Parts: sequence; C-alpha cells; structure tokens
Amino acid sequence: MKLHFVNSGLFKLDGGAMFGIIPKKMWNKLNPADEDNLCTWIMRCLLIEDGNRLILVDTGMGDKQDEKFRSFFQPFGDDNLLSSLDKLGFRPGDITDVFLTHLHFDHVGGAVMRNDSGNLVPTFPNAIYWSSKIHWEWAMNPNSREAASFLKENFVPLQEAGVVKYIEYSGQEIFPGVTTQFLFGHTEEMMGLHIDTGTSKFFYCADLVPSSFHIGLPYIMAYDLRPLVTLKEKEQLLERAVTENIYLLFEHDPTTGCVSVKKNEQGRIVIDQHVALASFI
Repeated sequence: MKLHFVNSGLFKLDGGAMFGIIPKKMWNKLNPADEDNLCTWIMRCLLIEDGNRLILVDTGMGDKQDEKFRSFFQPFGDDNLLSSLDKLGFRPGDITDVFLTHLHFDHVGGAVMRNDSGNLVPTFPNAIYWSSKIHWEWAMNPNSREAASFLKENFVPLQEAGVVKYIEYSGQEIFPGVTTQFLFGHTEEMMGLHIDTGTSKFFYCADLVPSSFHIGLPYIMAYDLRPLVTLKEKEQLLERAVTENIYLLFEHDPTTGCVSVKKNEQGRIVIDQHVALASFI
C-alpha cells in the first residue's frame, strides 16, 4: 500500500472561525492572518494506492462555483485536483473509489464537474463514491447554521448517477487495512479514516484536527456544531495516536501534512516529528 498527498488548491478562511475561542494574539503566531483576518489553508486530499484499487479521499473545492462564491474563499495556487493526480501519473478514469469524509464544499466540490455540454457529472467516471447515509441525509436537509457549507450540486449528481454507496457502521473495514470512524463534533457523522499499511498506521483527520496548529485540545473551530464532542473525540484520538504510534494526516495545514505525536514532560500531547509520506514508500 502506498499513500500520496494530492493538493487540490489553497484557499482562505477567517482566522477567528478556524481557531474558535483561542485569542488572535496566540493563533496569529501559528498561521498569520492578512488585513481581512483571513488565513491561508490547503485542501490536501489523499490517494491510497493498493493493488488494483486507487482510493481518493476527499476532492477539494472544485472549480464550478461562480465568482461570487469563490470570492468569499479566494481559492488560489498552481495546483488543482486533476493536475496533482496527473503529476502522480493518474487520470480520472483510474480512480476506483472516492471516500468522502463529509459533504462540506471544500471536501466534496471536486467530486462533480461540468462536462462539455454543461451537465453536472461525476469527475471520476469509474469510481464508487463512499459516504455516510445519516450524514448524506443531514446534508440534504441542513440546518440554517450549516446550510451554506452544503451545496447540493456537489453531491446530488452522484446520487442521480447511481454511484454512491454508504458506510454501514463506524469501524467498518471498507478496504483491507482501511477502516472508518464516525465523528460527531464537527458535523453529523463525519468520517475519519484509519489506515494500516502493514508497516505503519495513519489517521486521516479531516476536520477533527484540521491542521497541526489544532493539536492543542482547546484549539477547536468555531464551525463545529458540537465543540465539546469534538474535544472528547480529539482527546481520544490523540491518546490513541501516542499509544499506538499512529501518524496524523492533516487536510488543511498549509505546510505540514503528516506528524507523529508524543506526550511532553507536562503530560500534554505535542508534535514529535514532521514526517514526509515519501519516507514510507
């Protein structure tokens, strides 16, 4: 099994929203904001290469939204989902499975594209798209607080094309060495992925721990629906990561994709080492 990061682009989000109750004087040292209080983040997808399977985890924002929408998040950079896959030597038709951690626009937008006729179609024509049924229904009928994050053009066409399958339970091994975990703090039944390559263990954090800046327990996004649930889920993950030597994979950290963690002398869990995925291949 090989793991590859797939950069689907950079974008900007409000620093206060990303760091919640943490004062700007503290978080601005980690990821400095611009004059509009916006910080730069990445949309770092993951590609799992295992035998005949090519599993893409999340798909970034895509490029089909209008300029007004894009102006709020200012996507930029030379990389996008398909160009990054191309650099790895893969084409859209090579992808066998797309695992969607949740259906917020910056995680699912690249799953659907406009074809030459202007119709919305799955970006990866030969892939099965994996989601959670409860989360899917949540996204179809969102509450007012979260509605702006669920854009139905990003995922309804997948259902209409008949390419969606649902994870049945938390802890389900959907592929050999790849196991799901349901999470409820950030949104209803988001999914993280435990990945065991046979020699190393990883956890793709999605928005439970969106960056290395969020390893500290109080560092919880204001976007989260249930911050105290996030706190508990994060604490459990970090303890397990220390005990089982699990590497954490970050979806939104602008510079750091993978770390190991340890407990320091005060008993706090902190970064041990920054790790390059290439070192595991």
